[in-house]
Amino acid sequence: MKRLFISGCLLWAAQIAFAQTDSTAAKADSFYLMSPVEVRSLRLSSKAPFATSNVTSKDLEKQNLGQNMPYLLNQTPSLVVNSDDGAGVGYSSLRIRGTDMTRINVTMNGIPVNDAESQAAIFVDLPDLASSTTTVQIQRGVGASTNGSGAFGGSINIANLEQSKTPGVSLSNSYGSFDTWKHTLQAGTGLLKGGFQFDVRLSKLSSNGFIDRAFSDLLAAHVIGSWTSKNEATNIKFNYLTGKERTGQAWNGLGIAFTDKDAIDYQKALDQQGRNTNTLGKISDGVYYKDQTDNYWQDYYQLFLNQKLHPNWDLNIGTFLTRGKGYYNEYKKDEKFKDYGLPNFVKAPGDTLRKVNLTRQLWLDNYYYGTVFSTNYHTARTQFVFGGAYTRYDAKHYGFIKWAAYGAPLDYQWYRLTAFKNDFNVYAKLQQQVLPDLYAFADLQYRNVDYTINGFRKSPSLPSIENTYRFFNPKAGLSYFIQHGNDRSSKLYASYAIANKEPNRDDFEASETEKPRPEQLQDLEAGYQYSTPVFQAGVNGYYMQYKDQLILTGKINDVGAYARTNVPDSYRAGLEFTAGLKPLQWLQLNANATFSKNKIKAITQYGDDYDNSGQVATAYRNTDISFSPNTIAGAGLTLEPLYRISGSHHFFIDILEKYVSRQYLDNASDKRKSINPYALSDLRFRYQTSSQTFKNIGIILMVNNVLDKKYENNGYTFSYLSEGAYTTENYYFPQAGINWNIGLSFGF
Repeated sequence: MKRLFISGCLLWAAQIAFAQTDSTAAKADSFYLMSPVEVRSLRLSSKAPFATSNVTSKDLEKQNLGQNMPYLLNQTPSLVVNSDDGAGVGYSSLRIRGTDMTRINVTMNGIPVNDAESQAAIFVDLPDLASSTTTVQIQRGVGASTNGSGAFGGSINIANLEQSKTPGVSLSNSYGSFDTWKHTLQAGTGLLKGGFQFDVRLSKLSSNGFIDRAFSDLLAAHVIGSWTSKNEATNIKFNYLTGKERTGQAWNGLGIAFTDKDAIDYQKALDQQGRNTNTLGKISDGVYYKDQTDNYWQDYYQLFLNQKLHPNWDLNIGTFLTRGKGYYNEYKKDEKFKDYGLPNFVKAPGDTLRKVNLTRQLWLDNYYYGTVFSTNYHTARTQFVFGGAYTRYDAKHYGFIKWAAYGAPLDYQWYRLTAFKNDFNVYAKLQQQVLPDLYAFADLQYRNVDYTINGFRKSPSLPSIENTYRFFNPKAGLSYFIQHGNDRSSKLYASYAIANKEPNRDDFEASETEKPRPEQLQDLEAGYQYSTPVFQAGVNGYYMQYKDQLILTGKINDVGAYARTNVPDSYRAGLEFTAGLKPLQWLQLNANATFSKNKIKAITQYGDDYDNSGQVATAYRNTDISFSPNTIAGAGLTLEPLYRISGSHHFFIDILEKYVSRQYLDNASDKRKSINPYALSDLRFRYQTSSQTFKNIGIILMVNNVLDKKYENNGYTFSYLSEGAYTTENYYFPQAGINWNIGLSFGF
């Protein structure tokens, strides 16, 4: 079955549905040239020697029924998604080429989205972002210089500033499994007299989730106000997004324990426990704390000035403020008084209690602000960009005991800590036509990071940690185009890039005795693309050599973060195949497949030794990097059966496939500590029409996991020696079986 699926992917080829290859150079360049000035300095044109995927608003609309942005990008190459709630509505994330969100740079209109400390982009804090997103460009590997944290697996550039010159109103509503609702209202004034224009989006999403108590309650608003001069040389835009999320915590997963002598079938064990079981917040058998939640509010303020200085020159300056504040609210059992800076509770003479049940809130309160700029020069032969950014991050971390069974005052604050981060980068990019069909690309970036951490929750009295990093990130490459005649063309390209990246907050907290070192990546990419009006195909090869890569160990802390350690020598190497075929107007096929090796030359894994109060160390050589599947594949078939008789009515049937091979939970390449391979099938029906009253009417029915496959897409593991037995505990995040959503939209 697996071989058949992969063979089908390579046979049929892919990129029409999600625009993952360039059908022609001119068509692909239009994505770059039509991008807003605010994002163009970070984006790559079709002439650049890198692997990219371009996703448009029309691609997102096909399945925007409540799931987060990662799930809407699921069919792009080398990408794997995961979620805590099992449905992709609440906390969800993605990996590109096996690298997690802490290594994937995300920008919105050129402004960094990744949290400055954790370096992760949390999409649940941006509810219904897809509804007002115009374009998304995914760059795999190092890619071009960007603002914010370093791109070690890829970068995602989101643009959501486009405004229509004509007024309009649209309303979309959807409902589906797990009582999932999505309501979106959008309205725009169009271009008014005097050059002013305003657009607004209001969204509300809710879901019970597949996992027990993994609910989502999400609110969002998006407002754009702009002014354009009469000669269109000057444009000023104000962009405001706000998101509020309240989600049920489900980051424990579902666990199984076994010893070296046990035979295990972990999926059978999950079935026996109940695949939607959630153990977080357990007070007693059958009783759970009702407010085991994550609560966060985030506001984005962005102001841009775009100025045409000359027919070939333009300038962009942007300022921003991202305001975030929120907390985990959780029930904790048998907590030690000393961990909260409290004395043990003397119940009676000779009866001293050292532990207590309590509820607490862990707060994060931050301001992230700064400026970005770029000046762009462009002619038919030359594109030059000089740009950069300065950002400042001010964070407060604090916690309260909200209730305790005894021995602690209400609203007792046991820690209050601060952290600061200054990030400055400047870059110069040149794309030059050196021969009629040969283009050269050069990109130089200097980045300076100052990061100060004033203690951690578990070590609040720790002296301040002050770190300064200075990185130089060069990139260079060539692209060569071949015209075969009859609208057939080819592109050959190769590039070499270096990227550097500082550790994140968890790395320092997990390594108090050993300072984590920054990571370095050397990325060599080469590829070939072939295009005709009917058929497109491409292959991209990559070799990503890491120095001091921070590697996941499989351990997890009490807020779901993995501990990482520097590994001197590791690499990722692979081939990415993409292609697409449209032999008839009513039929198109698409597919992509990535085959890779992801290896650590040498590593030592540690497990706890409870018998001897120490550690058990095991050395491994040439072992697989955790969460890095050797095969990732996707395929799609789109039919329009009523094409010849449809008129203004269009009915589409989409069949979507996704395959992910085995993923290891740690770096031991042990099959018993892994996630089984899975292949998923989704079915989608789309109907579109228009009338005198409505510009467009759309109905979408999405059936996910139509074959009701039992599968998991994330997890963690740890091992320990106790009473002479070496025990391993694996934790998995089961995902929903067959489920559905239906949506109805109107545009005026």
